[in-house]
Amino acid sequence: MRAIFLLGISFTLLPIFVHAADTPETIVAGLQAHNRALHIKDGWIRDPFIVLAPDGYYYLTGTTALPGDARERNDILNTGLGPQSIVGWKVRLWKSPDLIHWEYCGEPFSLKDGVWAEVQPERFRQVPESAWRLWAPELHWLGNRWALVHTSPSPVRASNLSLTEGPEIKGPWKNPMGEKIGHRHDPSLFRDDDGTWWLVWGATEIAPLKPDFSDFAQQPIKIGPTEPDGTLGTMGHEGCFIKKFGRKYVLFGTGWSTRQMRKGSYNLYYATADRIEGPYSVRRFVGRFLGHGTLFQDKAGHWWCTAFYNANVPPLSREEARGKDLSETAQTINPQGVTIVPIFIKTLPDGDVFIRAKDPDYANPGPDELQQFDYWEPQE
Repeated sequence: MRAIFLLGISFTLLPIFVHAADTPETIVAGLQAHNRALHIKDGWIRDPFIVLAPDGYYYLTGTTALPGDARERNDILNTGLGPQSIVGWKVRLWKSPDLIHWEYCGEPFSLKDGVWAEVQPERFRQVPESAWRLWAPELHWLGNRWALVHTSPSPVRASNLSLTEGPEIKGPWKNPMGEKIGHRHDPSLFRDDDGTWWLVWGATEIAPLKPDFSDFAQQPIKIGPTEPDGTLGTMGHEGCFIKKFGRKYVLFGTGWSTRQMRKGSYNLYYATADRIEGPYSVRRFVGRFLGHGTLFQDKAGHWWCTAFYNANVPPLSREEARGKDLSETAQTINPQGVTIVPIFIKTLPDGDVFIRAKDPDYANPGPDELQQFDYWEPQE
């Protein structure tokens, strides 16, 4: 290893195999212990999304390069942003029975399968495929088929909500909302107890969907954490989704610790409410370096959050990041690839929910965090 200097800051340059996943033995022990982050898969990826399906497999997707792009191995610290972006325009899919052994399932969806290739074909002809981008795909099981949502800046700045015909994640795809889906940044889906599906996007808007997914059932509304002065705040700027624990709706969202773009650590926050429309609590802290991670439950019932490399410089070691002010530029301890971090979730006596990362290097904010949060000692 050797030191490099960027923006006047010294960083340790990690070996090229920085992206290599933990050994199967390490992952098996870590899944059982549920107390430390695990690097479960290598490869270039952002916004990793994992879901445990009824067939017993974990399915993984995310913002990825096109298959065969040499930069996935040769430029593993590519941020995926700007003109040199490695991001492609196809959804790539992997499955695993154990979060250790991953089988590649190909590319079941691409921008050509969405509604915009049909309604704006000229735009797809005008913009070269090298400039097409598909961001932050998510897969949601509807009970008899799958729904896929994602956002895209090019060739059409828009989103897709697409459905499979049956229980397999493959085409042909249907786009029941048509153009009404519009542009919804980082869309996610949430199913309420009454069976209603809600679309969640931005930071943050929500709207219920009609049972056939053909349109919104009512006009979108804005939700977010409550500021100390009682006004509506924001979770951050992207990567929002909703879960429900007990009686509480939990809104999660992503932001930079400094509240300045690409400065500090990319973190995950949450707020709780008795109704999905709110009002929500003040913004609380889930974990450092967990920005645009999503929660999933493993076969043992443990909760995990996905995490990934999002920085302007090589990843710091855990030791380097502890207690360090990271505000000079975007920094992380996550190597390239898919990391999962154990999450502690507890229902409190008053019915509220406490949520926090269990790994000590993710559990508390750094000194660059603009908002003040209580310190938490990780526990079982």
